[in-house]
Amino acid sequence: MFKKIEIWILYLVLLLGIPVSIGFGVLVRQELVGEIKLGWLSKTTLFLSEIPVSIRKVLNSDLEVKDRFNLLSGFKGSPNSKESYLLLSRYDGDLKEGIVELVDLTNFKVLHTWNPDINKFNKYVKKIDEFKYLNRDKNNSRFLLMHPLLLADGGLVFLDHSPLMKIDNCSNLIFQNSKDVFHHSIEADIDGNIWVPSYFYPQSLPIRKVGRNITEKQGFFDDAIVKLSPDGEILFEKSVAQIFLDNGLEYLLFSVGDQLFSIDPIHINDIQPVNFEGEFWKKGDVFLSLRHQSMVLLYRPSTNKVIWKGTGLFFHQHDVDILNNHTISVFNNNSKDFLGGDVVDGHNEVIIYDFKMNGYSSYLRDSLIKNDIRTVTEGSSQILQNGDLFVEETNYGRTLYFNADGTLRWTYLNRAENNKPYRIGWSRILYNDNDIKIVKNFLKKRKKCNN
Repeated sequence: MFKKIEIWILYLVLLLGIPVSIGFGVLVRQELVGEIKLGWLSKTTLFLSEIPVSIRKVLNSDLEVKDRFNLLSGFKGSPNSKESYLLLSRYDGDLKEGIVELVDLTNFKVLHTWNPDINKFNKYVKKIDEFKYLNRDKNNSRFLLMHPLLLADGGLVFLDHSPLMKIDNCSNLIFQNSKDVFHHSIEADIDGNIWVPSYFYPQSLPIRKVGRNITEKQGFFDDAIVKLSPDGEILFEKSVAQIFLDNGLEYLLFSVGDQLFSIDPIHINDIQPVNFEGEFWKKGDVFLSLRHQSMVLLYRPSTNKVIWKGTGLFFHQHDVDILNNHTISVFNNNSKDFLGGDVVDGHNEVIIYDFKMNGYSSYLRDSLIKNDIRTVTEGSSQILQNGDLFVEETNYGRTLYFNADGTLRWTYLNRAENNKPYRIGWSRILYNDNDIKIVKNFLKKRKKCNN
């Protein structure tokens, strides 16, 4: 059926393939970063080169996680004795959609569920620039409702490297801000305004990066901090790279030169607003967690000044929290780029920095080691007023709650009925007086839904 191929023909094909491959690569690079574009030829070449990446993105959502805890499923352990709630953001592996559940932690019962129609919301966004592939990358089956925030008016705010969205208790859209891509944390200040990281597009600074991946366009991820009103109106925004330049920290951006300049040099993952005056900060300041700098900044938007920066005892950290008038906590991923890639060097930690003592300490370290907590990316922690500790191990779909003495009170693993574990999305524990007031008001005033 098949004829034998002469060996010289095979060698000829391989020989001719070398200049063809080089030419293909030149056309792709020219379209991405070249000063002179080659019209339809380079555009078509770039399109063809991106087909494998597009297929991979469609087929692999990365929402199923490694099963490290095959004996765990749902809540296990003792419910909380004090009134508290959990805004549980998770990917439902059976529905194949992201949802948020309001859970009563005194009995682990689900009191309310949000399940918005992301496909419907996407129809209101122009599919250009940074949202060109929104329907492909952030549809109902690929969207995780990250770091949901329940507001005093009963609205739920969330994102997923997407427009910022707010829905009512029936999951109907209240507003959607699609000025830029919003990502990572969502926090409210004492005035009810919302602080969220975003990307400026196009970039605010004339910095060029030749991407290591053909999908990386000219430029870099220009992280920004944004303050919005409860109605989604932008009140303040500032490029973090520009903050570096304005405060004499430009060496952190440019020290390795153009060709090695990272496409993601900052990677902000948390903005924590300061809501009270103190010896070491002022109301209106914000703490910023910058993962790829392994740095936490205290920044004053009113004067555009960096007041304090912390480095050295945490690596690729997340989630900065203010504990009192002189201490903060930081979730230390403790991940480092070794030969085998970005891995946790031991275990995650919750680091406390005391401004009065100018010193660091590790909170309930032995408990985190004993329970093998080691999420490489993401993750969060919250030290409650009574000393209890809430931790989310995002990469493995697990949350844990420790008593103040370090004993494990309960765990939750997001396992579907198909027995596979799936991602969770920066769930939020609600425990203080204001949180409880918001939850009770929501449950009392929520409307009956038709769906």
